[in-house]
Amino acid sequence: MKCSFEDIKKLIIESANVDKEILPNSILKTDLGIDSIYAVEMILALEEKFGIQIELDEMDTMMMVSQVVDVVNRKLGEK
Repeated sequence: MKCSFEDIKKLIIESANVDKEILPNSILKTDLGIDSIYAVEMILALEEKFGIQIELDEMDTMMMVSQVVDVVNRKLGEK
């Protein structure tokens, strides 16, 4: 199983209540307004949807939407 940009985009819209245009290079905090509370919601939704565990240090590497896709796909590859 692999996740796509569209999968992550949909999840961000649902879990973080984002109503702005989401692009692969969108920065979660500044471009999309995802604060720490919404970031936690997004991580929980990712873990539940994809059956993965995201560590705190991995969360720090996810600044752009494309990086979220990369982390999720790396985790799925480890399964």
